[in-house]
Amino acid sequence: MKAIVASDEAAGAAGLRLTERPEPGPAINDVLVEVRASGWVSTELEWPSTWVDRAGRDRTHSIPGHELAGVVAALGYGTAGLAVGQRVFGLADWHRDGSLAEYVAIEARNVAPLPDEVDFVVGASLPISGLTAWQGLFEHGRLQAGQTVLAHGAAGAVGTMVTQLAREAGAHVIGTGRTADRAKVIEYGAHEFVDLQNDALTDVGPVDLVFDVIGGDIQQQSAALIKAGGSLVSIVGRLEAHPAEVRAVDFVVEADRVQLGELAQRVQDGRLRANIGTTTTLDDTIAALTSTERSRGKTVVRIGA
Repeated sequence: MKAIVASDEAAGAAGLRLTERPEPGPAINDVLVEVRASGWVSTELEWPSTWVDRAGRDRTHSIPGHELAGVVAALGYGTAGLAVGQRVFGLADWHRDGSLAEYVAIEARNVAPLPDEVDFVVGASLPISGLTAWQGLFEHGRLQAGQTVLAHGAAGAVGTMVTQLAREAGAHVIGTGRTADRAKVIEYGAHEFVDLQNDALTDVGPVDLVFDVIGGDIQQQSAALIKAGGSLVSIVGRLEAHPAEVRAVDFVVEADRVQLGELAQRVQDGRLRANIGTTTTLDDTIAALTSTERSRGKTVVRIGA
């Protein structure tokens, strides 16, 4: 099968190679998925799991990409609840070969059915961004209706998901971004916009939850805005010094079939929109990922038919 492999850690995306790899076989409780689309996260080549396994052994020439949508091609021994030919989408294990390939073997529990009405490209854009937003807001942030959420990076792939899900849950959403992001942030449902290039973050009133995708000084300033009993949820590193009455949570997203189903249902119903910035093909993946153009949304690679 055709696949993209990560061959040089120091080279970043320039070290990716399009090559031929053996088609994987599904292990116990796996499904083999014929990949139709794969999402891409720009920081993936900086993750240790791309280069070493859980025991610290070298994984150079691994296949990156962990968000996928496709069709079940085969079932591993003991796999139940899915069928050959079924449309699915999901999130592959960080330490296994990923989805920038024509086929991927993935634990069945990490995928969910993809409704016929949801395009494969849209399905592949949801797992990391959507699950990150869902888990950050509802599991770690304990969001309740009527609360105020400060969503940083609200024009990005994660930020637009945070904005939409928080607003649907009955929260007041303040989105942040660059000057050029204002229209997009409001379009995706934020009630207010804060321009981090020109506005003072300290002028934002008290908030119940900060969803941080930036870190550094912005994270420090944000912590001071949180009401007692509120939460700072981060995906870029935990704030070590924060008010004692504020919960600070740094987390890594996990696959969850039920939550994937919730996301797919919302897309199908028109309550949730994907934020796709760039689409490309497997043959053109390396050129797209090494481009100097900045995409404000999810990059998705089309694969197969």
